[in-house]
Amino acid sequence: MGRVLIHVRLILLIVALFCGVSSCQKDGESTMGRVNLTKVSQSPKPVGGKAFEKKKIKIGFSMDTLLEERWLRDRELFKKAVEALGAEVEIMAANGDDSLQISQAETMISQGVDLLVVVPHNAEATATIVNKAHLAGIKVLAYDRLIKNANIDLYVSFDNEQVGELQAKAITRLVPKGKYVYIGGAVTDNNAHLFKKGVFNVLQPLIDKGDIKVVYDQWTKDWTPANAFLNMKAALKANDNRIDAVIAANDATAGGVIQALEEKGLAGKIPVAGQDAELAAAQRIVKGTQTMTVYKPISTLTQKAAELAVKLAKGENISADRKVDNGKIEVPSVLLSPIAVDRSNIDKTIIADGFHSRQDVYKNVRSYSSIH
Repeated sequence: MGRVLIHVRLILLIVALFCGVSSCQKDGESTMGRVNLTKVSQSPKPVGGKAFEKKKIKIGFSMDTLLEERWLRDRELFKKAVEALGAEVEIMAANGDDSLQISQAETMISQGVDLLVVVPHNAEATATIVNKAHLAGIKVLAYDRLIKNANIDLYVSFDNEQVGELQAKAITRLVPKGKYVYIGGAVTDNNAHLFKKGVFNVLQPLIDKGDIKVVYDQWTKDWTPANAFLNMKAALKANDNRIDAVIAANDATAGGVIQALEEKGLAGKIPVAGQDAELAAAQRIVKGTQTMTVYKPISTLTQKAAELAVKLAKGENISADRKVDNGKIEVPSVLLSPIAVDRSNIDKTIIADGFHSRQDVYKNVRSYSSIH
């Protein structure tokens, strides 16, 4: 009996000990569970906070010059368009200095821009910029002017050959026969060659027929009106002032041409074409000293270039409807359409678009009442 009682007590003790251990394990598991949940719920946010947010895209904009009205517009509108897309832009202008433009581009590359947009002064020299950017893993977009002999990633501009064609068509309608002068742009600028090609696409058949004779054809160093003025003076002297029409590569050179014509009392008597739709050119058109210009809506160009630049910088796919041979590769290109402007449609184009105000265009124009 005594032994039985001892066995019973022993069994009860073992059971009690077992239950105690089991209870402790359950409590331990529960406590451990609570500790783990507490650690999860109180764990700190990812280190760096904003470091995990998307990095803001930065675009470098290397410009040839800001000495012409047109390029001041490009700078402001491109900056505004890039910032509207949530990116930022660093802008530097070399004012026609090739070595300075390369140096400025190198600075932006070293600053770690995500993409470089280049308006080249010298189509050949700026190939160096493309090579340096690519070595740093940065893509390059050529803006308005093509960069020659380089693996550029994209080219965005207007159809510059068409610009020249519009100029020549406008002038040949007025002067189907006669002596023509062509005042080109800077020989270092690929666009100058495209403008000229477009002009002669139209003129050559008339030259071949003998209807038109080009009596003077010269490039204008650095696109300056002063050099265009000297070219036009030389053309007038060589032809005893007997010239029937002038096509100038842009409005700045057209301004130099008209200054030379004014000296001889010929301004307004000889048709002159330009392009860029500068304010001074628009004023000359309503005054009658310049025949036409070609309007390239800069807001359209800057918006499209900004859009594509940000996409390229993000590594997104883009669609380019054209390809242009730059001497090394067929460059994916987006080419926009230009618009011919003369006195008959100036109000419906550059003024209606807000490119220039009506007040500015018609300022101090004596023939205002006769125009309307």
